[in-house]
Amino acid sequence: MFRYLTGVALAMTVLCASCTDTPPAVTPSAAPSNAAPAIDYTAWQAGRSTPVADKLYPEHGNAGLDVLQYDLKLDWKPTEKLLTGRATLRVRPTVAASEIKLDFANLSVDTVTVDEKSATGTLAKEKLTIPATLVADQPVTVVVEYHGTPKQVSYPSHRRDAKEGVGLRPTKTGGLWTMQEPWGAMTWYPANELISDKAMYDIAVTVPKGWAAAASGTPGPVEGNTYRYTSAVPTAAYLTTLAVDKYRQVTQTGPHGLKLSYWVLPKTDDKLLPVLKKSPALISWLESNLGPYPFETAGALVNGSVSAMETQQMLSLGRPTGKWTKTEQEFFEETLVHEYAHQWFGDTVTPTGWTDLWLNEGFAQYMQYLYEQKLYKFSDADLERFIRKRDAELRKSVGPPGKPKAANFAESNVYVCGAGMLKELNDALGDKKFFALMKAWVAEHKDTNQDRAAFIAFVKEKTGKDYSKLINAWLDSKSTPK
Repeated sequence: MFRYLTGVALAMTVLCASCTDTPPAVTPSAAPSNAAPAIDYTAWQAGRSTPVADKLYPEHGNAGLDVLQYDLKLDWKPTEKLLTGRATLRVRPTVAASEIKLDFANLSVDTVTVDEKSATGTLAKEKLTIPATLVADQPVTVVVEYHGTPKQVSYPSHRRDAKEGVGLRPTKTGGLWTMQEPWGAMTWYPANELISDKAMYDIAVTVPKGWAAAASGTPGPVEGNTYRYTSAVPTAAYLTTLAVDKYRQVTQTGPHGLKLSYWVLPKTDDKLLPVLKKSPALISWLESNLGPYPFETAGALVNGSVSAMETQQMLSLGRPTGKWTKTEQEFFEETLVHEYAHQWFGDTVTPTGWTDLWLNEGFAQYMQYLYEQKLYKFSDADLERFIRKRDAELRKSVGPPGKPKAANFAESNVYVCGAGMLKELNDALGDKKFFALMKAWVAEHKDTNQDRAAFIAFVKEKTGKDYSKLINAWLDSKSTPK
């Protein structure tokens, strides 16, 4: 999850003590066929998921659909602030249904087809509804052409960065950027905004000469002014990203030949490069604790947000403002560790629902704390005191991390209190067993969605001891466990 890029690092604390509805497309609807699909969908089976309706935000996503792959062809005109898109979705219905319902907001639909037959697409209340006869497990291909000026949407939280909303938005100078969590993808393509529906992606973005596009996934060849990115491994919609600006690409080689790319604005972001170029060392440190980096490329793009986010294979980092002090540089470095840690926890192993957000934020926060401990040489006792003090404050103000309220999305309790649980588990097991457990968790659940029950069962299986009392107490208690 993204974090504020303005604030004070833990080390310093320890050591110093709406949617615009659009009329439906006018193309006539053809009667869909129940015949077996002519397309071979085998190539997209890596995107097969088991969608689960989200308990915390049931209004988002559609558990009746499993999107196997998104093929997005986008064109951005900076002077007009016009986005034109063609989204091809390979969709596996999980149940029989009479319509396809996707999340989509603030853009106008031009045409819709289902298996190459014209269909209508009605937009209302951030939903695109397409009549179609769906047969369970019989995939269909949906193509939506659309255009407009993208605009972000809101999400329910008291975080300071919630004011900027989530989703794609243009900049005053003609650029584009997005922060996605929990449902910003629908502002630039029709999406199934379920954290449990991970899919493959092909993204192609055409921009004018002198501009560049950065997106999630593995960078492909640049053809003329078209930039391509591919995610051959499953990616949740909220973990996709896109940015367009007059970027400069800086490349670097990380551990075992890992290719890294940083997309920065010349002069404006030059001060960030010395910290960004620490990425190989940061990833190596994480690998020593968590196992091999789980994707084939890594990198970061810098945008206009006040936050940062773990978008898959390409971190989205807000541009720090103000004086670039030593403290701010250190905080930026610690933020990088946090977001890179999410590539293991949250990206390759993703929670099944938003109720278990602690399952990635607590893990990334704990790795950040351990990195700060390494950097600033404070003791385990210092870390314990800090976590317990902050944990008590957060449980009182927001509640326990395992029972989040819908109005408090991704507030600090899922970070700090989740990290507190992991520290107690670490203390109980010792470093060797604890980090062996973390490595095994990722390796054995790669590219899947998991929940609390799965984590508790996994810990018991690997350690031979039932730690459910410890885990549940830290996730559910109204006060800090003893």
